[in-house]
Amino acid sequence: MIRNYFKIAWRNLRNNKVYSFINIAGLATGMAVALLIGLWIWDEVSFDSYYPNHKKLAQVLTYQTMKDGSGSSKSISMPLGVALKNEYSDIFKRVSLASWNDEQLLLYGDKKIPGNGMWVQEDFPAMFGLKMLKGNEGALKDPSAVLIDESMAKAIFNDEDPINKVVKVGDKFNMKIAGVYKDLPRNTNFYDTKVLLAWGNKENWRNTQTEWENHCGQLFVELNDGVTMRTADAKIRNVPTSKIEEWKEEAIVYPMDRLHLYGGEFENGKEREGRIQFVWLFGIIGAFVLLLACINFMNLSTARSEKRAKEVGIRKTIGSVKSQLIGQFLCESILVAVLAFILSLALVELSLEFFNQLSDKEMSIPFSNIIFWLLTLGFTFFTGLIAGSYPAFYLSSFEPIKVLKGTLRAGPLASLPRKVLVVLQFTVSVTLIIGTIIVYRQIQYAKNRPVGYNRDGLITVGMGSPDLWGKFEPIRNDLLATGVVANMAESSYPTTNFGQNNGMQWRGQDPSRVIFFRDVNVTHDFGKTVGWQILRGRDFSKDFATDSSAMILNEATAKILGFKNPLGEIVKFRGKPFTVIGVVKDMVTESPYEPIDPAIFVCEGWMSVINIKLKPNAPVHDALAKIENVFKKFSPNYPFSYHFTDTVYDTKFSAEMRIGNLATFFAILAIFISCLGLFGLASFVAEQRTKEIGVRKVLGASVFNLWKLLSKEFIALVLISCLIAVPLSSFFLNKWLMNYNYRTDISWWIFVISGFGAMIITLLTVSYQAIKAALMNPVKSLRSE
Repeated sequence: MIRNYFKIAWRNLRNNKVYSFINIAGLATGMAVALLIGLWIWDEVSFDSYYPNHKKLAQVLTYQTMKDGSGSSKSISMPLGVALKNEYSDIFKRVSLASWNDEQLLLYGDKKIPGNGMWVQEDFPAMFGLKMLKGNEGALKDPSAVLIDESMAKAIFNDEDPINKVVKVGDKFNMKIAGVYKDLPRNTNFYDTKVLLAWGNKENWRNTQTEWENHCGQLFVELNDGVTMRTADAKIRNVPTSKIEEWKEEAIVYPMDRLHLYGGEFENGKEREGRIQFVWLFGIIGAFVLLLACINFMNLSTARSEKRAKEVGIRKTIGSVKSQLIGQFLCESILVAVLAFILSLALVELSLEFFNQLSDKEMSIPFSNIIFWLLTLGFTFFTGLIAGSYPAFYLSSFEPIKVLKGTLRAGPLASLPRKVLVVLQFTVSVTLIIGTIIVYRQIQYAKNRPVGYNRDGLITVGMGSPDLWGKFEPIRNDLLATGVVANMAESSYPTTNFGQNNGMQWRGQDPSRVIFFRDVNVTHDFGKTVGWQILRGRDFSKDFATDSSAMILNEATAKILGFKNPLGEIVKFRGKPFTVIGVVKDMVTESPYEPIDPAIFVCEGWMSVINIKLKPNAPVHDALAKIENVFKKFSPNYPFSYHFTDTVYDTKFSAEMRIGNLATFFAILAIFISCLGLFGLASFVAEQRTKEIGVRKVLGASVFNLWKLLSKEFIALVLISCLIAVPLSSFFLNKWLMNYNYRTDISWWIFVISGFGAMIITLLTVSYQAIKAALMNPVKSLRSE
């Protein structure tokens, strides 16, 4: 009997090719979207699960409470790591301090290979279960040892055995290759970490830090068997509290499994929403897009009910019971779902490379994974049941006497469920359109935010090579002599990421109020080079010998200090007095969505970055070649590496841009599925009203009148969808925008444009069938009358 069901289903699909194509194509598109989103969600929720003991791994955070509020940080003090290792061995199996991930340069022979690296303690490789291809995971006990990943080893040594080979790190000091580990997958936190340097090496300045107030690294732990995260957190919570007098600080054991999705950011006792909100968002979008495809199947199946009515009547007359008819129609929908699933796999395979670029991932269909096939086949079966359930129960409920007598006629309420489903389809589509516009508007709003300096033609060059240290004037003179450089200055940080310090005192300061300032060391021409805006006082100048003890504040700092006129005020910083000589406009150096942090600038201290301003009319390619020649003159063994400030600044929008691109992609597919269903319904309505159209045409109706007659019902449905989508999207998008301190508003014209766009799409979709029906010769439709 089941075989007979599928045979009849296949015959029906062949006999109604247009409707079959619309059903299968729509369902395949919906299933492809669901599969893509499923792969994306799995990649997100399985982040860091590559590590064998990932459920026992945690990062230790600090939580600081001050007068103005409280918040968490991944930056910890070095003594905290020492304390956990020495005093809490009953809680932690392994403990490892680590630096931040910075670019390192490995030199071997004539090869100079850059790669991100970290200083880590000896427990780190075993803690994260690095798969050692050569050497062993305990090699970092040797202070001169370095571990590299497989791709780095291949780049430096080709097929040569790297073990015990000596490499120069950053053209500064030598270290010995003690091991090679397998490249980490893309969905791990340390994916781009290519070099692990032994913590005990004398070049690692963090190894000598003993101040609890100095937060300059990270801390990772692995729990002992039987110890829970909650227990470990409670045990070490107050370890830093008694060591710091200026503010209250606590330690938090934060599971690595949560780190990627939730971020580990707390503010005033509440955890901020992280990427998990996007997992939920795209999960809901995937479910709705699949629902849209199922609605198409339901609508077209019920709309064509009169064509299947006699079949149902005859089957019931010769003995078929309702359950058999339901089984037949469900088999038909499951067959459609299976065909759609096969097509969806092809669509996913074809679009996966594009989708990976869009989402910045490396995903693939796990064809060899039995769990994948069980889930997808179950998903296909479930989709078939959902799509076919309503048509099956609807068609099987026809009374055979009415059907065979020809008295079964669809009443005015018969089309109501179809209308409700069309409204639901376009409500989802219009909501996605509005959401996409708002996301891009928020990104553009932040991009247009005044940054307080001029990014155009500004490049930064790192001072990783010791050959560049202490040669500011010769390098500056040679750069200016190239004719392509307008100005040049050194600084301790690039303009896109300033450091932070809390050690500043001033007159009238509230001792209970602890404030962290972003402190930047600069040379005299820094302001002229980056183009900052002086609001009060003056810039640094070589004409004033006293500027070595001068300070410039940004607006946020001036406001915190509270002086009516801050110029000439003496503040104590780094244990010595500085005189305030100027106030500059706030510069956006961190997140463009957050308030500006207080910042101070002084003409002293270490420098790590050279800022270069290109002349406006200088050809970029030629300018970079001339600048490279200057750096090669002073540091011939170090590769010339630079960054355009505007490009680095744009990366601050990458997460939102990615979400916007994905939302656009899914919105387009949702609209396509909705229009596909609308096209099928319009085709059916035109076919159903062929004789009515013929009569109206004979009586003098114009093509325009007939087009309006067939289109107005669909326009009304889309208009209702817009009226529902507007408040719905407004509520959820306002909630999303509340995550940003610097945010755009939701203007009325966004809803108007979205609604108008939906109307235009609807008209274009139904007009083909409407005009085709209106142009038909009435003789053909009325011949049988």
